[in-house]
Amino acid sequence: DQRFLEELRKNVHARRYRYWAVVFQSGAVVQQLCSVCIFVVTWWYMDAGMLSPQGLFGAALVTSLLGYILFDAVDGGAGRRESGRTRWADLKSTLVFTAFTYGFSPVLKTLTESISTDTIYAMSSLMLLGHLIFFDYGANAAIVSSTLSLNMAIFASVCLASRLPRSLHAFVMVTFAMQIFALWPMLQKKLKAQTPQCYVGVTLLFTLVALAGLATVPRVGAVLFTLLLLAISCLCPYCLIRLQLLKDNIHGPWDEAEIKEDLSRFLM
Repeated sequence: DQRFLEELRKNVHARRYRYWAVVFQSGAVVQQLCSVCIFVVTWWYMDAGMLSPQGLFGAALVTSLLGYILFDAVDGGAGRRESGRTRWADLKSTLVFTAFTYGFSPVLKTLTESISTDTIYAMSSLMLLGHLIFFDYGANAAIVSSTLSLNMAIFASVCLASRLPRSLHAFVMVTFAMQIFALWPMLQKKLKAQTPQCYVGVTLLFTLVALAGLATVPRVGAVLFTLLLLAISCLCPYCLIRLQLLKDNIHGPWDEAEIKEDLSRFLM
């Protein structure tokens, strides 16, 4: 009858986004893209002989120690007390991983000798792309898999490390991959949750480091990467907010009925 449309409701569950809030959330995507960029540029420097493995290992060790201290300092050690994990346990895990990786570095160096270099590059590119696709950016989606994302990144690092001159290079490269793909995301998630201002500053600094490193390679790549980051952090949030205005979901008495009573007694 004429009262049928009186119960019409539009966009009942539609979310309202704010531009700067979406820009802030896009920082996770920007940081992960920069992580992949820094890893590839670092590998290129080592392959070209412009960066020694000792220098990279020392720099990674210093930054890891600083990150470890910052990880506890952000929340005053509350997270560590809740998990019950001690610093001695962290040290043992680090020593075991380092010794294990160093011992197997000759195997990693010769693991892909029978595979052509073009195939290695193609496999590494696909694995890094898969790492970006399946990475946990904070969205609750079926495609998200932190374990798969990390494994794909480590697989790509092993493939690229096998093309470096010596086994020491392979050891340092795999160790650096673990630091940038496993430890660094843990720190940035805690910074994002505890100190948003510090998280924004770290994201900007990390982006500048990635662009500076990419600018030393062919500068066309740096320009294209800059345009990509601007599109993700500025253009995509704007498009998302504009498209929200076109959303027109209707709700009313014609919706599918939901049975909320316990009907198990009728099935016996």
